[in-house]
Amino acid sequence: MMRGLAKRCMAGGATSVRRTVQQRRAVATTRLSLRWGPDEPALYTGTIPQHFSSIVSSHGDRPAVIARSPSSPSLSVSADETSLSYHALDLLSNRLAASLASIGVRKGDRVAVSLGNTPDFAALTYAIFKLGAVLVPLNPGFNDRQVAAALKHLAVEVLIIGAVTDLAYRPGKGRCNQPLLESIVGDLHGPTVQSETVPSLRKVIVVDNRISHPDINFNLEACRALTPFSILLDGSDRPITPNEPLDPHETVNIQFTSGTTSTPKAAMLSHRSVLNNGALIANRMGLVPQDRIVVPPPLFHCFGSVLGYMATATTGAAILFPSPAFDPVATLRMCVDHDATGLYGVSTMLVAVLEALDAGDVVDSPPQNLTKGIVAGSSVPESLMRTLYARLGLGDVVICYGMTETSPVSCMTAPSDPLAKRTASVGVPMPHTGVKIVDPHDRNRILPLGERGELAAAGYLVMKGYYGDEERTAEARLADPEDGTVWMYSGDEAEMDEDGYVQITGRIKDLIIRGGENIHPLEVEDCLMTHVGVREASVVGVPDERLGEAVAAFVIPARGWKPSDDDAATIEESEQQHTLTPETVRAWVATRLSKHLVPKYVFWIDEYPKTASGKIQKFKLRDTAREKLGLGKTK
Repeated sequence: MMRGLAKRCMAGGATSVRRTVQQRRAVATTRLSLRWGPDEPALYTGTIPQHFSSIVSSHGDRPAVIARSPSSPSLSVSADETSLSYHALDLLSNRLAASLASIGVRKGDRVAVSLGNTPDFAALTYAIFKLGAVLVPLNPGFNDRQVAAALKHLAVEVLIIGAVTDLAYRPGKGRCNQPLLESIVGDLHGPTVQSETVPSLRKVIVVDNRISHPDINFNLEACRALTPFSILLDGSDRPITPNEPLDPHETVNIQFTSGTTSTPKAAMLSHRSVLNNGALIANRMGLVPQDRIVVPPPLFHCFGSVLGYMATATTGAAILFPSPAFDPVATLRMCVDHDATGLYGVSTMLVAVLEALDAGDVVDSPPQNLTKGIVAGSSVPESLMRTLYARLGLGDVVICYGMTETSPVSCMTAPSDPLAKRTASVGVPMPHTGVKIVDPHDRNRILPLGERGELAAAGYLVMKGYYGDEERTAEARLADPEDGTVWMYSGDEAEMDEDGYVQITGRIKDLIIRGGENIHPLEVEDCLMTHVGVREASVVGVPDERLGEAVAAFVIPARGWKPSDDDAATIEESEQQHTLTPETVRAWVATRLSKHLVPKYVFWIDEYPKTASGKIQKFKLRDTAREKLGLGKTK
């Protein structure tokens, strides 16, 4: 499936390559936290369209994409299902590519797509890649200011967007995008797009998904400035030839980072990095053409687009989209209805799927053949991993770790790893990938094994840079002063053991320093998650006059449990009444962990502030805690 080895060589040719390999092996025998993944399987040297053509030739009749529209008891229409074989996906993407070319899209042009997990988005992905244009996926939940800022920053000329934005957990209750489009385009009834906000914008193509949202009132037919997506379906289904030859090292995808701690940045990824990352993920997790993988994470994020779509599409497996936006009920039904063999999700998604299963009225019986899966997006408590094994049968589930800037996966477990490694680490470096743990205050100093520091990754997967932002690129993407290897620094705190397994212990900025002692939030979170009355827990540090920082826990009670700030009842009485109090939470931690890890503050919360990919935005929790304590927001 993968041909050739496209490794970047240093000056000096083969001799230098051998010397580099020897150096890597020498370092690997020391007690330093640096490892390189294996050199097999070899990296594919072509472009994404070239590889896709080979998959279509081998697996054309197999299902490639199966997707459902939103479904809800309150809707007058039922959920429609669309199924595309690899051959049909190839023809549809050809039609779309031909139509995009006819309106002037050329190699290198940035095409923004703001859609949910739909067949349209799946086909557009390959249409844009075939033209050599740059796919810019936007979070459909962005407001008008966020969309305008993204389009303007990248000088986008073509935007493809849904008439309605589907909302997570709220099937059929979408957001009408007419006000957003009026803000960006201006007069929607004029003959053309004349955007003062985004001067580069010349075409807005709208997917009409109003049938899934009967309560939405958007008179698209009267909006002459907008181009119906249906017109793109009239293009020729013959193979498309881009206006210039494609190069695997060229940028083909610009992904906006999640923004857990700062404003999003636009990471430039190449054919080579995205394609190979997807293929190597599929190889390590053991995907085969017969697999049917349910993928609720969004396509606009690397989790959905690379770990999901690119992994299945480089294997000949089928990707199943339960709904345009995350819906735990639809996800569970998709697993059962299609006898799925795999399921993806971040921790919060999978907890919601388990709750849908517990409801008892969603499916007649649990999924029968789920074995494979990926948990990613944030650190995963060991207790949750064990629950996934026990409740959903995900015996071969793996953990992937990475960042948008590394296309994205740099470390990953394997189904063959010992259970302890699969629940307590993010695995070992991926093939053709280097990982090291450095002193965050001196990035040139690699730390000894077992010491915690900042994780960095190197190899084919490192982004080309942040679009239009050389300053922030230079801060995070640095060349080694000795051998020139380019390393991407993550800002994540991690440690490595003697076998090369990496454990993520949190964000460097999330580390809590209480009285001079380092507290790692994940340790406290994992402890809290083992309490039967806790559905989810997130821990942050807040200012403390005496100790510098104190531990604050934000807790979501489990189904059937209620929170209370009344500590008058004993712990036994609280548990009998299925009540969580600050004292019961503290006592639970105190009997299992060291005293300094016990939360000083316990806050109840219904839902965490999250990025669109499901990561908890801890900086917002810190601000909430400060406000509750009368300290004001972080400046």
